[in-house]
Amino acid sequence: MRDEAIVRSLGQVDYEPTWRAMQAFTAQRTPETADEVWLLEHPPVFTQGQAGKPEHLIAATRVPVVPIDRGGQITYHGPGQAVAYVLVDLRRRGYGIRELVTRMEQAAIDLLAAQGVTASRMSGAPGVYVDGAKIAALGLRVKQGCTYHGLALNVDMDLGPFALINPCGYAGMRVTQCRDLGVAGSSQEVGRVLGERLLDTIYS
Repeated sequence: MRDEAIVRSLGQVDYEPTWRAMQAFTAQRTPETADEVWLLEHPPVFTQGQAGKPEHLIAATRVPVVPIDRGGQITYHGPGQAVAYVLVDLRRRGYGIRELVTRMEQAAIDLLAAQGVTASRMSGAPGVYVDGAKIAALGLRVKQGCTYHGLALNVDMDLGPFALINPCGYAGMRVTQCRDLGVAGSSQEVGRVLGERLLDTIYS
């Protein structure tokens, strides 16, 4: 049921306190705790997943690099990117992490399709792509059957920092964003729609 999740719009918030808040929420939740979806954006920051290799940061930068506990390699967050963190108890959903990833990717694919943009998955590389260019990154952590971290959709941002990394560990991977594909709306507006799409897919 869609009413199983509380949606919180947090605005622009620093990365590390938000990550710690996700950890604390997950550690303290009980079987009765409602799921939550946090919609937000971050100031400029690179995040490096648990298996992240330092060589995927390919240029010096003053942007902070934060080692974190999700899967995957390095990615970038910044203003103009719609981020949705999904704090979901998978034990209540009746499906596993791979299915959740598929449903989250589908939320972004459906959002873009409604704007006339054809997006797709790429085998072996979680996220969403348009003509081979990454438009949404996805990474999750599961603890005791509950997830945190989530999906980041490039909306209307400075894509320059992506040139300083191998995005998600792929050398030469192109990135794109909604604005360059003719999708109108601010990151906040697109983020609200993304939240609705995530509710549609996660709780269907």
